[in-house]
Amino acid sequence: MSASGKVRVRRIYEEPAPDDGARVLVDRLWPRGVSKARAALDEWCKQVAPSTELCKWYGHDPELFAEFGRRYRAELVEPERAAALEHLRELAGEGRPLTLLTATKRPEISEAEVLAGLLGGRAR
Repeated sequence: MSASGKVRVRRIYEEPAPDDGARVLVDRLWPRGVSKARAALDEWCKQVAPSTELCKWYGHDPELFAEFGRRYRAELVEPERAAALEHLRELAGEGRPLTLLTATKRPEISEAEVLAGLLGGRAR
């Protein structure tokens, strides 16, 4: 990632901000109640999302976040997810901000947060 690029994590339900840069939804499922126009997405990168099995196991339990992160990073070596992660790295390296969007109520314990860490930085 270039020095001027930043990776941030936000909820898709928040209004888009002028400094969001590229807005990418990283959830596997489309968020309820959000129109495509309101989402103001540049991309929907559902290929990078964690498996259904991992999501069910995790259940957004804060006590399981560290283990979720470990298991999710292990899934990211699978070819389709690895290619999607590489694409996000390219977006982050373009020098403008990259905003990873998720529908979860607690984005700080979501796959978007794990991805932000892997992409080299966060800005809230």
